Amino acid sequence: MSDLQLDAGSFRDPRGHVFHAGSKVFRTLSEKAADDFDFVQSSGLLGSLEDIGRVVKTQEVSRTDFETAGVTAHRVLEHERIPFISYPYEWSFSLLKAAALHHLEVQMEAFDRGVSMSDASAYNVQFVGPKPTFIDILSFKKYEEGEVWAGHRQFCNQFLNPLLLRSITGVPHNSWYRGNLEGIETEQLNALLPMWRKMSINMLSHVVLPTRMQKSAVDSSKQTKAAQATKLSKNAYKGILQQLHGWIKKLEPAGASSTTWQNYAEVNTYSDDEAKAKAAFITEFCESVQPDMLFDLGCNTGEYCEVALSAGAKRAVGFDFDQGALERAYARAKDKNLELLPLYLDAANPSPDQGWNMKERPGLTTRCKADAVMALAFEHHLAIARNIPLDQVVDWLVGMAPTGVIEFVHKDDPTVQQLLALREDIFDNYTSEAFEAAIEKRAKIVKKQVVASTGRTLYWFDRRG
Repeated sequence: MSDLQLDAGSFRDPRGHVFHAGSKVFRTLSEKAADDFDFVQSSGLLGSLEDIGRVVKTQEVSRTDFETAGVTAHRVLEHERIPFISYPYEWSFSLLKAAALHHLEVQMEAFDRGVSMSDASAYNVQFVGPKPTFIDILSFKKYEEGEVWAGHRQFCNQFLNPLLLRSITGVPHNSWYRGNLEGIETEQLNALLPMWRKMSINMLSHVVLPTRMQKSAVDSSKQTKAAQATKLSKNAYKGILQQLHGWIKKLEPAGASSTTWQNYAEVNTYSDDEAKAKAAFITEFCESVQPDMLFDLGCNTGEYCEVALSAGAKRAVGFDFDQGALERAYARAKDKNLELLPLYLDAANPSPDQGWNMKERPGLTTRCKADAVMALAFEHHLAIARNIPLDQVVDWLVGMAPTGVIEFVHKDDPTVQQLLALREDIFDNYTSEAFEAAIEKRAKIVKKQVVASTGRTLYWFDRRG
């Protein structure tokens, strides 16, 4: 196994590390981790959760290839590969909420089998389409009578507080979370909230009192001794999980009905015939290419992702800046059981490589390579609204995948005119000729088609030779 590589984000837990070899994912176990794994497996927990898709499928494999590669491992597990790794700062409110509820439900199921969890990281939950799954098998351990929930603070920082930020203030968590990979500190959230927001039993239990305890713990030795002496009954422990689950389940994003583009599918400039022509073009493309992984940049509510999935795309990851549109895309994926994962993206400032050594959390363009890309009614939001030169926009889009469909929106289109209404038109090079020339520098134009009376044109490109 000469291509065995350590995952750059797998260094915090010395009991085991994640490795990649081609398309396969492995996890090594130390002797201590193997003891916990054996107990958890014998409890029936893993098999039960795997059967219903709550935990990533796992099997034990030979360690011979690891020993040959010079990697020390007491035992080795192989995990089913997650198609696309996403991060909490790329999730919409509904995705983060689904991940939080999933984490709590897995914990409660574990508790019933004598198993607890050593941490509560949001990064331990991933999505297959819109469905959450838990991936960190080493988080499970044998429950010890009287133990407290060691992961409570982490759960609040990485799940609860970002949800409360949006639910109470209407401010999305994405930028703050990306700037602080550990989430939103309880003390910081508490400082933002007015007093009347802190009066419920839930807020007092998980925001106000933890903040006061943190501030009063001036003497670290006293804090440590107090923490070591604290005991919690099993019923009380599970009660905390149930309380949080009930609270989070009721949370809704404030200001969810006032975003700019969430109703675009109903109020755009396409007639019914034009929309059908656009869908037919996407259908032809996906039937021909059959992409395993399709990126949809500017996915809006996921309408054309659904078309692509019906026409032969195996799975799609949609990206959009508009929170309301993402909520509707998630609802579409969930209600129709689509292999669609809608994620937040500011295309002019995409997720970078960050974390420890700038490798812990890989950026968008290094994390996964798409087989195909769609960028429909998208390029003008970068070239006009964000002043990015058209040739650079096209170069970035064509570089996202070896083949794809890009829509060019002409300058006299009502949408572009709206973007130009309150500013000087400085975009002399924003023309269809310049757009085509930019594509042809890197790829072949397989087909182009005008799909709207305003001249909107779809370009099918291919740079595979």
